[in-house]
Formats: sequence, C-alpha cells, structure tokens
Amino acid sequence: MIHVCSLAKVEETVARTGAERLLSLLAAGTEVIRPTSIARENHLHLVMHDIAVAQEGMTMPGEEHVRNLLQFARQWDRVKPMVVHCYAGISRSTASAYIIAAALAPKRDEVELAETLRALSPSATPNPRLIAVADALLDRNGRMIQAIEAIGRGADAFEGTPFEFRID
Repeated sequence: MIHVCSLAKVEETVARTGAERLLSLLAAGTEVIRPTSIARENHLHLVMHDIAVAQEGMTMPGEEHVRNLLQFARQWDRVKPMVVHCYAGISRSTASAYIIAAALAPKRDEVELAETLRALSPSATPNPRLIAVADALLDRNGRMIQAIEAIGRGADAFEGTPFEFRID
C-alpha cells in the first residue's frame, strides 16, 4: 500500500500507517525530517522542483530522478506501507505513486490506474514531466501520458488530502 500526503502530514501519516519506507520529492532547501521509525536506508529524498519545462535556477524532474524512484520502489518488500510525499501532496507525489503502481503491477491498465488515482484524490495533478520520463523508462509507449492527460487537472487545493493507493 502506498500512502500519499503533503510534507505537513508526513509524521502523522507514517505513525498512522506503520510505514517503513518514505519517498520525499522536494525542491532544494525544503527541509524534511525523517521520522525516527523510518531507517535512513528506507528514505529516498529526491530534489526537484514541481515543473514540467526547464526554468532557470530550478531543477526539472529527469531520468536520474525516475530511475532512482523506480529502484527504490523495486527494493520495497511491500510487507509494510510506503509513504510518498511532496510539498503539497498534489503533483510530484501523485505522479510518483502512479509510476510506482505502474512499475510494480505492470499488467494493470494505465487508464484504470489513472482513473483510480483520480477517484482517490480529486486534487491530484500528477507532474507531467515525471510521467513522461517514466512512460519512456517503462516502455509504455505514451499510454501513461495519455491516461494522465485524460483525467485532467485536479481540483484546486493548497494541500491534497492524504490517501491510500493499492498496487494490486
């Protein structure tokens, strides 16, 4: 089970779910304090901005980020939950949860995964750059991109409501 939340909800989400793995997707300079129940080796902190087009002074999500995310996900034994978060719990984290689900359940349909994501999180607006890079790395031939485009932009929100995303 993947639990998606904002930075502000990390501590309580980890405590409530008993998660043993934590994926943080934050801009440089945004501090995240790893909960004491998460071992250092079970926390991956990827530094990137929530952008889809290169902008000066900002770190665009790239292939190395997605490769690291996929490696981290594939090392997960799935006995206990993983918490995935970004600053607001709306874009980078929802894209990452979708990517992890697609990678770990390769027979699940991209559209079904995207529609499930939308049903679970009305505010989810997955970062299109993360989705595009993952689509290429997972050989999905544009299906992930099309599925996420089909659910459209999520409802406006300052912070997403935490939710659970089942992989299989």
